[in-house]
Amino acid sequence: MSGADPALDVIERQTAVLMRNFELLHRRTDVHDRLDRAQYLLLRTLSDGGPMTITTLACTLGLDPSTAGRQVAALTAAGLVERAADPADRRRWVITPTAEGLREMRVVRDRRTESHADLLGDWDPEDLRTLGTMLDRYNRAVAARYLLTPPAETPTETPTEAPAGAPTGTAARTETTAPAETPATAAAPSR
Repeated sequence: MSGADPALDVIERQTAVLMRNFELLHRRTDVHDRLDRAQYLLLRTLSDGGPMTITTLACTLGLDPSTAGRQVAALTAAGLVERAADPADRRRWVITPTAEGLREMRVVRDRRTESHADLLGDWDPEDLRTLGTMLDRYNRAVAARYLLTPPAETPTETPTEAPAGAPTGTAARTETTAPAETPATAAAPSR
């Protein structure tokens, strides 16, 4: 590692360990969840950001629209989301979580929150806030680099200011038909 910043070396290693630990936590704590991680994140994004088109959802989550469409179809079949024609453009569908979908998402969220409380219960509250702030900042950096710029050859969605009450890192999007610049400081989902 000639000439590399030692702090970046620590970050690289700890990121690899963190990914492994997340997998371990997932296997140990999420075994009884009805939702898989992709379904949970999709429902959490809709819960926090409000109804969205599949294109907006895909862009927000950094997914190909066909992947988001398949996930939405599975959640629709399970009764966890509903599709309705967009009143502004009847060619598009707006996806909204059902009451059951929100309930399932909250069960998973609460279980995960309890798991983190158990794991980090002896941490100082300031350390917890610092960890949350740093994870949010890291996720924003990843989103700015990889999630917020849709491919130029497809219809794009330009991030705008996040709606009041939206989770940290969720930006509202306005659909356009031409490529648009996305600000590097725009936020993306932090979970």
